[in-house]
Amino acid sequence: MWATWANLLTALRLASIGPCAYGVWSENWWLAAACFSLAAISDFFDGWLARRYQQASSLGGLFDHATDAAFVTVVLAALSGSAVPWILPVLIPLAFVQYMLDSQTLSGQKLRTSWLGRNNGIGYFVLAGIPIIRNALGLGWPTDFSISLFGWLLVVSTGVSMIDRARVWIASK
Repeated sequence: MWATWANLLTALRLASIGPCAYGVWSENWWLAAACFSLAAISDFFDGWLARRYQQASSLGGLFDHATDAAFVTVVLAALSGSAVPWILPVLIPLAFVQYMLDSQTLSGQKLRTSWLGRNNGIGYFVLAGIPIIRNALGLGWPTDFSISLFGWLLVVSTGVSMIDRARVWIASK
């Protein structure tokens, strides 16, 4: 069932990707902050709505996670000219494809989550939001150095997560 409130919220997040990235590229930080806020709020509530109204499905979960991956990849790529490590927007879609294949979602299986993967996903949103909100509010903190450090920690944790998924997949064969 596609016509659900949860999928509508996910679709709004998907639609906010371009305007948010444009806001970053053009340094229109208020536009970027508004789109980022819409994305964060919709991500918080879409799963809750799906569960609350018993409309959760493996396809809806895939739509939600794919939209999250697309959002953070594009926005972090737009931010990578500053403090965000350039490699992170390359790793995120690779990690998502591995996650999707590992979960066998193409055969209708639900996504198999992991503690590290979930926290990486949250970290990607946080990393995108910090410089956007900082710049929209005209703050001097956190510094680009601390943002970059957090970004490199996410690079390492994403790599660890990918290696762990590969190790488990190889062991199962």
